[in-house]
Amino acid sequence: MPEISIRPATATDIHPMMEIEHHYTSDHVWQMDFRQEGGETQISFRQIQLPRSVQVKYPRDYHSLADQWAQRDGLLIAELGGEIIGYISLTKNELLMASWATDLAVQRRHRRQGVASALVISALEWAAHQGSRRLILEMQPKNYPAIQLAKKLGFELCGYNDHYYANQDIALFFSKWLR
Repeated sequence: MPEISIRPATATDIHPMMEIEHHYTSDHVWQMDFRQEGGETQISFRQIQLPRSVQVKYPRDYHSLADQWAQRDGLLIAELGGEIIGYISLTKNELLMASWATDLAVQRRHRRQGVASALVISALEWAAHQGSRRLILEMQPKNYPAIQLAKKLGFELCGYNDHYYANQDIALFFSKWLR
């Protein structure tokens, strides 16, 4: 099997990137529990296995992805045999001294073969080169495959934002320090 190569995206890569299937299947969810008693607020997440696998729609507007990518500081693609099979989009936040990965997608037939791991590892290198001190990955609590990937690569939950996506879903944030 040819080796996966990771490189910065060019304008001619946009159309093949749009062809990547962005929705995913999940059989677990991270459920948020919120409790207030007296002056104390407790928020916790717990992993729950769903009774059956569910197809989850990508939380971003598919038609505006190309416009959003144009706003990113970095856009890396994964190629296999000259075919674009995945990408990750990155933004540098100088105030936080962090880089942010907002979109990570891999063609369905190439999932669970190390493509996403290669993209995230390349994103870590990109972030370090940008002078960032950490890389933050954002994802839906239903995106169990991405949560497992983040944990496997040494990322830790560092926060969440309720009603973050247009569909009002929560965003989970996982972070890995670079230095």
